[in-house]
Amino acid sequence: MKQFKNFALPFAVAITMMTSCQTTPVADGDYNNYPVYKGDDLEMRVDEDGTRFTLWSPTADSVKVRIYNEGLGGEAIETRYMERANSNEPWRTAFDEALYGKYYTFSIHYNGEWMDETPGAYARAVGVNGKRGAIIDFATTNPEGWENDVRPALDKFTDIIIYEMHHRDFSIHPSAGNQYGGKFLALTQEGTQSPEGQMTGIDHLKELGVTHVHILPSYDYGSVDESRPDSAQYNWGYDPVNYNTPEGSYSTNAFDPATRIREMKQMVQALHRNGIRVILDVVYNHTFINDGSNFSLTTPGYYYRHNEDGSYADASACSNETASEREMVRDYIVNSVKYWVNEYHFDGFRFDLMGIHDIETMKAVRAELDKIDPTIFVYGEGWAASAPAIPAEQCAMKANAYKMPGIAVFSDDLRDGVKGHFSDAKGRGFATGAENCEESVKFGIVGAIQHPQINYELVNYSKAPYTNHPTQVINYVSCHDDMCLTDKLRASMPEADEKSLQRYARLAQTIVFTSQGVPFMFTGEEIFRDKKGVHNSYCSPDEINAIDWSLKQQNREQFDYYRNLIQLRKSHPAFRLATAEEVCKHLQFIENTPKQVVAYTLNDNAGGDVWNQIVVAFNGGNQPAEIEIPEGNWQVIANDGIIDLNGTNKIEGTTATIAPSAALILAR
Repeated sequence: MKQFKNFALPFAVAITMMTSCQTTPVADGDYNNYPVYKGDDLEMRVDEDGTRFTLWSPTADSVKVRIYNEGLGGEAIETRYMERANSNEPWRTAFDEALYGKYYTFSIHYNGEWMDETPGAYARAVGVNGKRGAIIDFATTNPEGWENDVRPALDKFTDIIIYEMHHRDFSIHPSAGNQYGGKFLALTQEGTQSPEGQMTGIDHLKELGVTHVHILPSYDYGSVDESRPDSAQYNWGYDPVNYNTPEGSYSTNAFDPATRIREMKQMVQALHRNGIRVILDVVYNHTFINDGSNFSLTTPGYYYRHNEDGSYADASACSNETASEREMVRDYIVNSVKYWVNEYHFDGFRFDLMGIHDIETMKAVRAELDKIDPTIFVYGEGWAASAPAIPAEQCAMKANAYKMPGIAVFSDDLRDGVKGHFSDAKGRGFATGAENCEESVKFGIVGAIQHPQINYELVNYSKAPYTNHPTQVINYVSCHDDMCLTDKLRASMPEADEKSLQRYARLAQTIVFTSQGVPFMFTGEEIFRDKKGVHNSYCSPDEINAIDWSLKQQNREQFDYYRNLIQLRKSHPAFRLATAEEVCKHLQFIENTPKQVVAYTLNDNAGGDVWNQIVVAFNGGNQPAEIEIPEGNWQVIANDGIIDLNGTNKIEGTTATIAPSAALILAR
């Protein structure tokens, strides 16, 4: 399974971005001979002794650092050549004073010419549009009470419920009632409401009950002009420029380097205060541009993989792929995520196209984060757009998840098994009446582990388990990529009315939220938002992407179903088993069920649940289906598109009927 984003740029923009001189990569094997620098002072540090610049550029003939008064425009007020002790050392220079309020760039002489200016690859603060590094006092960026900011409690990864969002989608529509629409600060505003009086913003997240928000890329990216904050611009942000600085268009003042940093911290602090952890989407697998990237302008060629003819390898389908297996690239990725944790208090990372990275790098990320806090969650897309330029057994692909303990991968097996193939708008899955999807659904239910009752030959993509434990799988049916669930349902079931479509959505999400593993949902699905049928809305306008919060009142029953479904999962540990041993011990599929039906029991107070036994059954067909159940008196928790957490209704006997396109959950 391969899935990727399309970042095609307008021709004029593409030409503008490629004005840097062309680099000439050396043979890939020679990069392994580059000297490695383990210091923590790349590329600028300020302390009591002044301002120090350190640039790792082994192949540069000469290096300049320029100091500016402005973040964009104006002439350099000082230019200095940097020096190095020998070819194994980085280039250095120092100023006696703390240059707070100034900006800087580097430029290297390489291959017979001076290359374009760059803030370097390690910049932690930048001016508008990220063209120059900024020299600021980070202590002044901490909001009041930052020293007391703590992560909300988390016992185990299967307790996580992820809500994926884009800043602009979530808060830019007038119905959001948020004065900071599209900004970091939108997630600090409490008490916001839609015109109909429904909670929006951070209060909506609390009402829904999610534990983690996954925010789409929020580092400094290249496709939005930060100098024009009031113009109509949109992008998901999968076009990295400065990996270690927040995106300026999400701040209230992109021209002030400290503002974007302070406001991102305020966002994290507010979410933590409200009991929600924050996951950052990171895109270390490729850069926005090739020769003109900050990597290329400091150490040409080294950070990327190349084909035999010297061209850029391109497993990202974005014109390049980074070389995580090289020591300085691996250190860069590891130190970057540590920085986001230590400086900004992030609680997890979602790795874009993680399959491009090598396994050892991902294991190093996990090991270093464990030293800080082992509850920091790491997961990613276990695929690439095409085969990476390293051996398959080294790639952090889904099939190799068992080699990466503590790192989770998305289950496209469950996703497409439930709703139909991601690339086929009209294709159907189990929840929309397709046949022969049962084993793919069962594979998702057990969390992609080895289970004796699954015929892996019939699973849609994976013919073998790939996780050690259900903590390593992300179960979902929709995300920012491809059609959102509402659009997919409308395209694949064009004859269905809205009530029926919402019924299919409830079935799909009930499968996700009662499966073992980590459930994940796309923002707005709980109020049945759509994207006007746009398959890939990465640069579509607000008219396509923004959430109209009036839908919450209109589709309140749908929202309440999601909220109750989340509460059901949070209240009953039987749905949150953390080990493969527990799943195999307690989860047993009911055999001899009708076609298009999957049913199972959770037995013996699984996970310490107050319920001794639970029956969960899904009917993907359009007719009622009858199954055999253990004899006894049962509370009806979910039936025919309704969840009753109190189990008011009762049934008894050895059979139960599942309504069409619905879930049945019984407990005793």
